[in-house]
Amino acid sequence: MSVPAPRRSAGLPARCSAVLLSPWSRLSLLAVLLAAAATAVVVHEPQRLFTEGWRPGLSGGAAVVLFVVAYGLCTAALVPRPVLNLAAGALFGAPLGTAAAVAGTVLGAGLSFGLGRLLGQDALRPLLRGRWLAAGDRQLSRHGFRSMLVVRLLPGVPFAVSNYGAAVSRMSWVAFLAATALGTVPNTAAYVLAGSRASAPTSPVFLAAFGFIAVSGLGAAVVAWRRRARLRQALAAG
Repeated sequence: MSVPAPRRSAGLPARCSAVLLSPWSRLSLLAVLLAAAATAVVVHEPQRLFTEGWRPGLSGGAAVVLFVVAYGLCTAALVPRPVLNLAAGALFGAPLGTAAAVAGTVLGAGLSFGLGRLLGQDALRPLLRGRWLAAGDRQLSRHGFRSMLVVRLLPGVPFAVSNYGAAVSRMSWVAFLAATALGTVPNTAAYVLAGSRASAPTSPVFLAAFGFIAVSGLGAAVVAWRRRARLRQALAAG
């Protein structure tokens, strides 16, 4: 008669652990982390570290490494990438600034992708039942690199949304990171180039950089509209 009591006491921690590690508990933790990150960005504005000056006495490789780490953390915390890209150009110039910004982009995307996969995938995948959501999931899961490359080349797609959307799919890490590294180069380089010439906003280089950004944004809107129409036709046919 004394055996059931230990079993009951041993079962309570197991049940609590199961609840805390359940998919919806992890998704709730992800929501809390994102809300806390967004609040911290609004209150503390970490992007001012880049736009208002750099730590004195820090230069060379150490400055680039610190910038890459800070860039990755800031993008994972939902700081807009254009601000950081402009700062990269102002701090390091076009060639080195582009390399640092792309590296920070990949780091931030990897952090977001990992958080989404660890904390959100199990809870959200069963909800992909609608035709549009299911079609998008199939596209990302089966053609991960190609699909993410297109998403990265479209400047209007929110960075955080694409990261967490890819995390819910079955896309591989290699495809996600490779497409991110390659697809973000053109738009990132344009912003960095503009940032490197921010002191001369009427210069041909600055105007050409922002002209490229505007044209790429217009092209992205056209491509997105055409792909949406094709997807609608495919869903109707299926």
